[in-house]
Amino acid sequence: MVLARVRGTVVSTHKSEGMEGLSLLLVEKVDPVTMKGKGDFVVAIDSVGAAPGEIVFFVTGSSARMTATTKGKPSDATIIAIVDAVEKDGAFTYRKGETE
Repeated sequence: MVLARVRGTVVSTHKSEGMEGLSLLLVEKVDPVTMKGKGDFVVAIDSVGAAPGEIVFFVTGSSARMTATTKGKPSDATIIAIVDAVEKDGAFTYRKGETE
């Protein structure tokens, strides 16, 4: 799983069969200590209803096709969780809802 922040949406009006209705989000990988973006972006299918600005986990490869939303779909990246908090060495580096 990779920690990332949702940075925006990707709109595609022409998609492969079976991809209709799927939400595509632009995510940026983040450093778990500073929570700053790494400048490394990925387009991922949203299987959990994530919103711009939220911290999420996404998976790649065959794991990206293991959700109810993506089973049998041509996905290489899928958002599988919205993160509530990140803690390292007893200190929180991120808490949802706090200054983001």
